[in-house]
Amino acid sequence: MQGMGDIPVVVAVAETHGFAAAARRLGVSKSAVSKRITQIEKRLGAQLFHRSTRNVSLTEAGEHFYAHAVQALEAAQEAEDSVLALQAAPKGRLRVNVPMAFGRLHVAPLISGFLSRYPGVAVDMVMDDRVTDLFADGFDLALRGGTLADSALVALKIAPLHNILTASPGYLERFGTPETVAELSRHNCLQYSYSRDFQEWIFHCDGKVETFRPHGSYSVNNGEALREAILDGTGIGRLPSFTAGPDLAAGRLKRVLPDCPLPSQTLYAIYPERRHLPAKVRVFIDFILEHLGGDVPPWDRGTGL
Repeated sequence: MQGMGDIPVVVAVAETHGFAAAARRLGVSKSAVSKRITQIEKRLGAQLFHRSTRNVSLTEAGEHFYAHAVQALEAAQEAEDSVLALQAAPKGRLRVNVPMAFGRLHVAPLISGFLSRYPGVAVDMVMDDRVTDLFADGFDLALRGGTLADSALVALKIAPLHNILTASPGYLERFGTPETVAELSRHNCLQYSYSRDFQEWIFHCDGKVETFRPHGSYSVNNGEALREAILDGTGIGRLPSFTAGPDLAAGRLKRVLPDCPLPSQTLYAIYPERRHLPAKVRVFIDFILEHLGGDVPPWDRGTGL
């Protein structure tokens, strides 16, 4: 049928709201996407997209085309997945998105072992702390902490993620150890700027919720950089236990306000809902669960959490 190859292009532009983002998803140039859309519109005799300098949106004709195109694309994906599910050995390229610090500390060291076990799979892993549309760039799978907002995605629990208020022993010796949330106002509180609750720390003290707006001399968008500053005695900061766990176990960091814990999250493997989950995705999730899963994940052992 004429135009079958047009379907992924139209769907990509519609779902990413732009030619550049669609090009990244499809692995082609922005100019190639723009030219293809122009050709499709010329062939159909109808404009599918409104263009502006800031956004690309569907016209009425485009809405009709997209509604049918996405169904056709899903059917094609199911057909491919059903065949791949029958194969004895997983194969294909697996695109994975993981947070920067967690990926470097806990996922990257596992990749060689995964590739050795599944030589038919090639892994394309992107480590990024930004909160983005995980699948706008065509990822098969993501590891993320938090809650699932999109019902079209499946979230499989991997492990708990504890948040800890912490400081170095040297800092606490010089400036004292706060005994209440209010006393934090007298301390240099360091912040992770990509956090969803960047402007406020929430504590649970004796069944009551207390909030604090941190102020300090340093904020950074990388968890490991924040950890280094805390280790160096710059101030008090909030770290995930997957970053701070080994330092807590070794005594290089101390918990601050341990009787007023911060809210915890859950690490999930997130992937699009499919009737046939590709084998390459399934075995990767199983591998991560094998090495990092459980109620007491490796980074929490020895910390008393």
